[in-house]
Amino acid sequence: MGSGDTALPVTLDRSSEVPLAVQLADALRESAASGHLRGGDRLPSTRALAGRLGVSRTVTSAAYEQLHAEGWIAGRHGSGTYVTTSPPTGRPARTAVVARDAVPPDLLVLTPGVPWADGLDRAAWRRAWRAAADAPPTLYAPRGGLPEYRAAVVEHLLRHRGLAAGTESVLATGGTTAAVVELANAVLRPGDVVAMEEPGYQRAVQAFRRAGLTVVPVGVDSEGLRPAEVPAGARAVYCSPAHQYPMGSRMSASRRVELVERARAEDFLLIEDDYDGELRYDVAPLPLLVSLAPDVVAHLGTTSKILTPVLGAGWMVAPPSVTSAVLEYRDATGTRPSPAGQRVLVELARHGDLGRHLRRLRRELSERRSLLVTALRAAGIRVLGDDAGAHLVVPLPSAEDERARIAAGREHGLLLDGLRRHFTGPATAHGVTVGYAGCSREALQGALGVLVDLLWGQRG
Repeated sequence: MGSGDTALPVTLDRSSEVPLAVQLADALRESAASGHLRGGDRLPSTRALAGRLGVSRTVTSAAYEQLHAEGWIAGRHGSGTYVTTSPPTGRPARTAVVARDAVPPDLLVLTPGVPWADGLDRAAWRRAWRAAADAPPTLYAPRGGLPEYRAAVVEHLLRHRGLAAGTESVLATGGTTAAVVELANAVLRPGDVVAMEEPGYQRAVQAFRRAGLTVVPVGVDSEGLRPAEVPAGARAVYCSPAHQYPMGSRMSASRRVELVERARAEDFLLIEDDYDGELRYDVAPLPLLVSLAPDVVAHLGTTSKILTPVLGAGWMVAPPSVTSAVLEYRDATGTRPSPAGQRVLVELARHGDLGRHLRRLRRELSERRSLLVTALRAAGIRVLGDDAGAHLVVPLPSAEDERARIAAGREHGLLLDGLRRHFTGPATAHGVTVGYAGCSREALQGALGVLVDLLWGQRG
């Protein structure tokens, strides 16, 4: 390399499928973007660089031509080739992105929101995917969801949630959070007030806030959300009446009526999150809020708790004005739920596998809950939550106590969750939420002794 040329830290991988010219262009571009090369630095000639790297001049010439076209370098007649662009000032250091959902392999997952995916019948699962893959490729995915999927949801809601809905009121969604994003952007407007149960589902809170909405927390107790605390002027109220998340209570009939009457009188939308409404063990699954007031309720359901989140399949049952606004939003943004998960659910329902799985799921989780509650109460440990779903709550006296129990759990190989992260504002309740679906029954039984010891100080 001649005098004045900038040293280049370039290494080419000849075993890679990426062409050498592309590798070289990428390396030089990264050097310029990172600041190793700056505007005004002279590069070696294509011939000199080819000799240094042991490649043909064709490779270096192609790389320089690409960077010249992008504006990173320029040639000066009789002088050489120079870098033209310096990196932006204050360029942040590149950091590794760690997946928030990653769980250390040595921890037993006892957090809420995790389904019993291991309980899926593998033969039925494979059969459903094979049948789904037999569908011919299409150029267009219906914006409301596959007709056969919407029909399967209608049948599911009638059989397992007691709701008689027409397919015209049902839309496929990508899951609860995806549906909330659509409602926040299609139905509500920036600046609108959304009343949100507190503690509650924080992904919904973030979806509302990112759409420019104002989230106002509303307290919950043993009867669910308190309607009297919904502020005047609210445009929507988000709640989980069948099994409040995360406290586990059900909304009383009187509060449901009060909430519906206010929604009609004050013209706001009730967003009903029925995330695990199929999982009831003491009585039949509770009637849906949308069955009481289909004119003011947008009902959201999902397969993520009864099957697995990887399907990315859910549904919305809502008034015509809401479904029309969501469909217009999908047209405007070019977004719509993927048909793959929809087709799998259709096949599971068509062969009766979905119904069989739900019966098995209820039986298994009911027995796990009984096992867990019996062990905790035998030690004098208080337990909150209805006989439903896949988690329970052990209340604690303070935030410090909550943090200490969760940390102690990790030290003993248990991944637990606390109430604090479910609050938008300051936590007014403290405790540990214990999920019992994300591991095997044998692992749960093996962890009972350690779990009771960790929580025993809360007895009485």
